[in-house]
Amino acid sequence: MRVTRLGAAIGAATALAMALTACGSDTEKTNAKTVAQKAKETKKLVVGIKYDQPALGLKKPDGTFEGFDVDVAKYIAKELGVPEDGITFKEARSENRESFLGGGQVDLVVATYSITDARKKQVTYGGPYYVAHQDTMVRADDDSIKKAEDLKGKKLCKAAGSNSFRRVTEGPPDGKLAVSGVNLVDASSYSECTAKLENKALDAVSTDDLILAGFASQQKGKFKVINAPFTDEKYGVGIKKGDTETCEAVNKAITKMYQDGTAKTLLDKHFSGTGLKPATTVPQFEGCA
Repeated sequence: MRVTRLGAAIGAATALAMALTACGSDTEKTNAKTVAQKAKETKKLVVGIKYDQPALGLKKPDGTFEGFDVDVAKYIAKELGVPEDGITFKEARSENRESFLGGGQVDLVVATYSITDARKKQVTYGGPYYVAHQDTMVRADDDSIKKAEDLKGKKLCKAAGSNSFRRVTEGPPDGKLAVSGVNLVDASSYSECTAKLENKALDAVSTDDLILAGFASQQKGKFKVINAPFTDEKYGVGIKKGDTETCEAVNKAITKMYQDGTAKTLLDKHFSGTGLKPATTVPQFEGCA
């Protein structure tokens, strides 16, 4: 009787171990799936966007979202097989985009996410889906700043997680600009930068022209963009490092978006009347490394 019970116990333990192993294998297979594969199978995506950038990524009082990045995300999702109601938008701030992708909190990031060599070490990028240019925004009545070099001795916003201030103080990669004597003022986001600019806690905000145009258009007459661009900012679609299959699918979607005229329609929708003349040809892709 003891032998029978012992044998039954061993058999049960073996069966449990096999079941756990099988379960683990299923989990590993699920985790190994690319975002493109999961999107096709589940018809769902979690996309990181900005919540506080007018004309790009903005959460409205009613809980809905609007902006160029939002519409680009919807277009890419559709091409990956995900309908609008299958998209969950999650706030991706400048300081958490890499950790969100690496930790799986989001599948994609479409949030004015400039492609840089440093970020490529942590993230695979689709695109760029647009090439912006860094410029500077000041109060509408301030004529003392006409170019980036005039920021010497001025108070410039330093938004958390953003590299834009470095393009002024350290210069862009081409080494043509490096302004000394700039006084940096910390802020948690570009919406806070804009509030501090209005309150005269700082003198200028310098970042991508599309971001600045959005804030300037939201509060007409308060701010102006000086129209003195000095960098190329390649907006990429952030993807977990190594997911080249999804990257290639995203690039295919971006190409189609420009070729079928959707990109021009979206740029006109969000930036007409701001003085910007957005490019409407497919940007040169960075490659899916």
